[in-house]
Amino acid sequence: MSDVLDSTPYDALLLLSFGGPEGPDDVVPFLENVTRGRGIPKERLKEVGQHYFLFGGVSPINEQNRALLDALRKDFVAHGLDLPVYWGNRNWAPYLTDTLREIAADGHRRLLVLATSAYASYSGCRQYRENLADALAALEAEGIEPPRVDKLRHYFNHPGFIDPMTEGVLNALDALPEGVRAGAELAFTTHSIPTAAADTSGPVEDHGDGGAYVRQHLDVARVIADAVRAETGVDRPWQLVYQSRSGAPHIPWLEPDICDHLEERHAAGVPAVVMVPIGFVSDHMEVLYDLDTEATAKAAELGLPVTRSATVGADPRFAAAIRELVLERAAAERGAAPERCALGALGPSHDLCPVGCCPARTPRPAAAGADSTYA
Repeated sequence: MSDVLDSTPYDALLLLSFGGPEGPDDVVPFLENVTRGRGIPKERLKEVGQHYFLFGGVSPINEQNRALLDALRKDFVAHGLDLPVYWGNRNWAPYLTDTLREIAADGHRRLLVLATSAYASYSGCRQYRENLADALAALEAEGIEPPRVDKLRHYFNHPGFIDPMTEGVLNALDALPEGVRAGAELAFTTHSIPTAAADTSGPVEDHGDGGAYVRQHLDVARVIADAVRAETGVDRPWQLVYQSRSGAPHIPWLEPDICDHLEERHAAGVPAVVMVPIGFVSDHMEVLYDLDTEATAKAAELGLPVTRSATVGADPRFAAAIRELVLERAAAERGAAPERCALGALGPSHDLCPVGCCPARTPRPAAAGADSTYA
């Protein structure tokens, strides 16, 4: 058993997330962190912050990360994996640099990173790696030897990520009125990003036509739709749609928007829609506002019955998947050839982000990749 649960050479795991405000006074400073360098006026940030103010100025993401942190620690202990788990955020406390400073002070030298983003894209992977590089450089500037850092592979098609979402779709279908349930369609939703960023997501060979970002989401949607059909005996139409668009109107972003999709399906006579947020790990603000508030209000205006399926959150199956990914990566680093679980047609993702993967418009140092100063 000790050999199976050997995390060597890694001696700690870092849960790395986006962060969010935890009170009304935090909202504008948080948004200033998110938009730093873009020159957005404070008054505009107050307008953007209205989504948070509707929920008392509190983003649910931090509490959800605490729950995931607890689930990971309990799973590791229950299975005899002796690996401490830390938590750091990109844009709010606990800040990434502070957490890395704590990790170094605790004597850990080889770190695995779990990002709360399952898919390939600049904002979902490369930007996390850039923030890691910035934080590691800050430690070096303070005279602290930074730990060596690796990032867990993309887990969008791991059974521990997909199975809880499939169960969530089945529960959401059951929550629909019986009269419309049989004809309900599935709308798989994820964060819209600029089409230029989508086209260059993933390794260079995957670039174009939405890149790895779109292909990965389509593959997950197909796997879940097939599983739902197998369970219910109903072959339901489905589509990948987008939400949470921001930025200048003249820049093309991935479409259709979820609200436009609901209008179109209602006009086509569809009796009900289940919204399936496959692009999100937990029920944070993009889910609570853009789906549960805005899209649900649009559906009510149309008279279209909708439900929303659950994200994986702190589901024990997801925590178990992370344990499996930790052990898989550790074994590979030791020179073994571990089994790499993946559903769908795309297979397991790369361990090391290759050169040219999800490039930034302005090149910046990034950790945990083939082009990294910090391995």
